[in-house]
Amino acid sequence: MGILTSQKINEYYERFKTIEVTFTKEIIQVTGLIPNQVYLKCVGDFWPCVIVSTSFQGAKIVANIKSGILQKMERANNMVSLRFCFKLADKTNPVTFFINTRNSGYTSYGGSRDVALFSLQFTQRPPDDLIEIMGRILEANINSAKRREERILITAESIRKLNILSKESAVFIEKVPRHCILRDISFSGAKLIMMGVAKFLVNRDAALRVDFDDPRESFLLHGKFIRSETVEGRKELIALAILFAENTIPMGYKIRINNFLSQIRTDNRGTPETQPSKTTEKKADDKSQEEKASIGGSPESKAGSGGDNDFNLDIGSS
Repeated sequence: MGILTSQKINEYYERFKTIEVTFTKEIIQVTGLIPNQVYLKCVGDFWPCVIVSTSFQGAKIVANIKSGILQKMERANNMVSLRFCFKLADKTNPVTFFINTRNSGYTSYGGSRDVALFSLQFTQRPPDDLIEIMGRILEANINSAKRREERILITAESIRKLNILSKESAVFIEKVPRHCILRDISFSGAKLIMMGVAKFLVNRDAALRVDFDDPRESFLLHGKFIRSETVEGRKELIALAILFAENTIPMGYKIRINNFLSQIRTDNRGTPETQPSKTTEKKADDKSQEEKASIGGSPESKAGSGGDNDFNLDIGSS
């Protein structure tokens, strides 16, 4: 995670402060949240909890109400500190911090008499670390719609900046891997070169693997071949455009692409390495995308599902 300027962090805060991000398994993975290191502190005592969602103004957590925490909160006039803990790829030690909050109420969690969902309101602006970690995700999610048509040409320079391991990759067609070479990639799709016959491949489902370094990650991007082009002087090769299935694009991939495009915009707003993509004809409305930027659905629905927040909920007093 590169260092952001205070101006960028302030921009994240003002732009995204009301948007909630739900901690699904994918969000936990891309943020580096360490769930078993998250807990509440009240009147000198500590309670394990599960964080369900957060914005820059508050958070929702699940805790055991039979542990004595309600009595402690009452003594503290509902003031409680929430501890976050993240393991970031570019830092040796976990990043931890407390945020002072006020409990604004709680409801039963999944109908349980022992476990409740608490709504905590931050009493001050959260630390820059939280704004940076969550801001990157929110920006990538919005830009994946706003800038979905910008494609990145795969050159030696873009490979270096993207930390792609190689322009040589694999595309899976009916689960069978085929060798391919990346020509360009974007939020919404990619163009690749491979051996084959166009009429047997266009409109077929496929999955493209893209490998990154620092940290080492591989993403399998599911989609469909939507058109083909000839490769001049190579009759045995074809260029295929693949459109990714929008709802399956990994958040980690979105963050990688967004980081590159943001860097290019900062370094050189007229760079030839990006250009409008032809992988889709749809254009996103910037305002509507930002209004829909809440990631992971409503915290209440996620908390009740027991699916994406699949942690140990045996939360007793410590």
